[in-house]
Amino acid sequence: MKICVAQTRPIRGDIQRNIEHHKNFIALAGSYGVDAMIFSELSLTGYEPTLAETLATHPDDKRFDDFQTISNTERITIGVGVPIKTKTGICISLVLFQPHQARQTYSKQYLHPDEDRFFVKGHGFPSVHVNQTNLALAICYELSVLEHAERAVKSGADIYIASVAKFMDGVAKAINRLGDIARIYAMPVFMANCIGPADGDECAGKTSIWNEKGVLIGQLNDTHEGILIYDPDTQELIEKTL
Repeated sequence: MKICVAQTRPIRGDIQRNIEHHKNFIALAGSYGVDAMIFSELSLTGYEPTLAETLATHPDDKRFDDFQTISNTERITIGVGVPIKTKTGICISLVLFQPHQARQTYSKQYLHPDEDRFFVKGHGFPSVHVNQTNLALAICYELSVLEHAERAVKSGADIYIASVAKFMDGVAKAINRLGDIARIYAMPVFMANCIGPADGDECAGKTSIWNEKGVLIGQLNDTHEGILIYDPDTQELIEKTL
């Protein structure tokens, strides 16, 4: 099974333009026959907590219909990052599109203290099944919470995928931690980060993949958009920098 993580440069606060940009990346990944593709944290808005209240929407937003159509026709599971309105507040979420299935949403359960002013915690366990493989999802800060990965493994995770928006001072720690998760739990681990301005800082890219031994087998740079694709069964790795 081929899994793709995308490294994009989100356009601050412009959901529609980011949707069109995402579609180009999905088309590129689809040309390699990927089965699942995950984007970075809040990829459709950029990581901009101060804009979240204005930009927050619902999973059934009509603007997302093209993702569902692509998922249906190309048989790709797609995960995009967006702030989602709930009864208790706004969540940092991944909206998941699977072929001919109802949309799912995974919302970040462990928030960084800086996010408490803008967001509320999500509920439910972060997993999605693709071709009988259980993909466990993490959103940024969650990868540093020991209980998160442990719960994923106890729930039968085969692969761990972190959707993040990491700055230079945080990406090195994330890389070390995700390598440890891969090694300790003997499963492939993926990280999708973004590049470009975010929340007054600069996202550091380095979207990465580790094999089940914890060995870093693929990594993008910190300046260019691109995709990484890995098939854990065949160990085929595809790297495309744009």
